[in-house]
Amino acid sequence: MADLQDDPHAAPALPGGPGSLGVPDAPAPAAAATALDRAAALLAVHPVADGCNTLVWTLRQSPYHDIDTPDMGVDTDIPRLRSGGVGAQFWSLLVPPGAPAGDDRTPREADQVVSDTLEQIDVALALVRRYPDGLCLALSADDMADARNRGRIASFLGPVPGRALTGSLGALRAFHALGVRILAPAGAPWAQDGLTAFGHEVVREVNRLAILLDLTGCPPMVACQLAGASKAPVIVSHTGAAALNPHPGNVTDEVLLALRAANGLAMVTFDTARTGDSLHAVADHLDHVRALAGPQCVGLGAGFGTEGDAPRPAGLTDPSGYPKLIAELLERGWPETDLALLTWGNAQRVLRDAEFTARAAQHRRTP
Repeated sequence: MADLQDDPHAAPALPGGPGSLGVPDAPAPAAAATALDRAAALLAVHPVADGCNTLVWTLRQSPYHDIDTPDMGVDTDIPRLRSGGVGAQFWSLLVPPGAPAGDDRTPREADQVVSDTLEQIDVALALVRRYPDGLCLALSADDMADARNRGRIASFLGPVPGRALTGSLGALRAFHALGVRILAPAGAPWAQDGLTAFGHEVVREVNRLAILLDLTGCPPMVACQLAGASKAPVIVSHTGAAALNPHPGNVTDEVLLALRAANGLAMVTFDTARTGDSLHAVADHLDHVRALAGPQCVGLGAGFGTEGDAPRPAGLTDPSGYPKLIAELLERGWPETDLALLTWGNAQRVLRDAEFTARAAQHRRTP
């Protein structure tokens, strides 16, 4: 059962003083904890909800990996997720750009996208079934809290590509029935140069189903339009601040302000091309997002799950590096209340708000 600490609109108070998150703010000098000690203690109460991991695609290509034990062939496994304090993971079901989609027997590109998405869902569900002691399929904010309380990593399926809808809301409902809770409009014909009439229907239906819209990769104008059209919060599952690095995958200040207005969430990635080659550079992007969008709209979406030596910032080469990043933010003066929102609270709140919106929409509209 979800505990009361998961109210997204109030930071929990645990032993250690008024407003404390269970970690002393100002320990006595003789027993002063290091920033890394404080980070580890905070993550024990407020673990990381990571917005992006591409392990599903990696396992689809190389199914021999066993993530129950440390595996140097891939940067994600359950021991390192636990070591880094990860309590919830969004498993991306997107196919990487340039990767082959479908096979020679599929004549139409649209069919390839649908087939490939179903394959990704199948691998993701098999992954969760294979490791029941470490992973737990999550369909709601309550599932997220329950998995944490039982010592499991809550596993959300998505995003799936908006292109896979092929003009059908029935396809969207079918993905929802399979457990998908996140949809990425980028590249979909209904959200390329602005929302089409069908695009507006998609937004209304994802709101009704409590599916999150992931604006990663959307042009700024489209991202702002989607954020404004959705009655539920939207997310950007892995990104950086374009003001610090004008990478095409990073969000502009305009989008960050739109996220703030929509109570959305920008989740900062650990991709050297987007956020730099050091832990310090990643922290700079988090500082910028927090300053512009507000502490209630910043999260973490590392983008782990790759095979081989993917370029990662020093100190953040796999999920076990999360405590180092939290320690860096503590040293920069981030209050523990903001860090609790960054790691867990903001993701929990976005899911709960989407579910509230869905309940309201279901009273007003039938499929």
